[in-house]
Amino acid sequence: MSPELPAPSRAAGLARLAAFAPRMGRAYAAGRNTDPGPGRRADVSRLSAHVRHRLLLEEELVGAALARHRFAEAEKFVQEVFWRSYWKGFLALRPAMWAEYRARVAEEQARLAIQGGLRAAVERAMAGRTGLACFDAWARELVETGWLHNHARMWFASIWIFTLRLPWPLGAEFFRQHLCDADAASNTLSWRWVAGIQTPGKHYLARAENIARHTEGRFDPRGELDEAAAPLDEPGPPPPGALPPADPPPRGPVALLLHEEDLHPESLPPLRLAALGAVTPPEARAPLARGFTEAALADGLARAEARFGLPGRLLAPEAVADWAAESGAPALALPEPAIGPLADWAEQALRPSLAARGLALHRLRRPWDAACWPLARKGFFPFRESIPRLIAELSPRAP
Repeated sequence: MSPELPAPSRAAGLARLAAFAPRMGRAYAAGRNTDPGPGRRADVSRLSAHVRHRLLLEEELVGAALARHRFAEAEKFVQEVFWRSYWKGFLALRPAMWAEYRARVAEEQARLAIQGGLRAAVERAMAGRTGLACFDAWARELVETGWLHNHARMWFASIWIFTLRLPWPLGAEFFRQHLCDADAASNTLSWRWVAGIQTPGKHYLARAENIARHTEGRFDPRGELDEAAAPLDEPGPPPPGALPPADPPPRGPVALLLHEEDLHPESLPPLRLAALGAVTPPEARAPLARGFTEAALADGLARAEARFGLPGRLLAPEAVADWAAESGAPALALPEPAIGPLADWAEQALRPSLAARGLALHRLRRPWDAACWPLARKGFFPFRESIPRLIAELSPRAP
């Protein structure tokens, strides 16, 4: 498992949440942008992977912060929790952006096969052999731990794009394959933001002085970075569409399928279960990230067995439809995945396979997502104005 993250279980996440809660106020606001290096990061929660897999719920993090601090003190931490929901909503209202990203990654990977110079440059960057000490250290840390400090992710992406002049989709995919907390929305849209195409014309340039100050002198790349690069000239986001309506709740018995994006069965609505399962990720990722995910799945499935009193099965994606049919239930229910590989699999492979067997698919949309996603129509700042109302409406509580 990653040496920088708590173990991939709800129990470990709860322990870390309790330990970090006292620092979710002024300490987090003052120290969150400083990365003193592995083993010394006291002012960031390191719970992003647990929230990404919903071993911990967003409302639990917000509730823990507000139980210990006034909103004005914990506002920065609370905003960071809502950022992830904002990104998911932004992509849910513009699903073509995810399809475009996947196509761009495929195009750039095809270029690598025929352009030896580009392939060598990308391989050096991913192996941490560019000669830029800070960048190389972050590349190695990403591969070796499956995690990076958020500020380091911004610096890394900026150097990849503007100093090394490498295609941003390949950098974003490098992150998505290796990060234990990678999700399609936060990763894709954050890279677009750094590049200056998420908010057209406004990019993020890594600067040597900023890196030296916020790494407490561990790195000082003066004279090595392009600090005058222009933003990329690519199309900005399309206008938002409407969020597809939630599926109606199932009325009869169902086969419940857990997955890597939602491993909190304790808070699912009451269901009549005929069978309980969890599906392994539908696509390959780096070994550390996949190992974290598989351990999280095992933890979630064990807790679901305890809640529902049924034995669970860990299933390969291609085995799910037959398993559901064998359960005798007329439908399969799963917590609704956000736009990304799992949602692609559910709609493009699972739903047709179920339909061929006469079974329905019910996506269980969580109230948190139903409240947050439709608000991501513009930039984060208009969304941010709704956070106090969302907190009042969703009534988050500490676990």
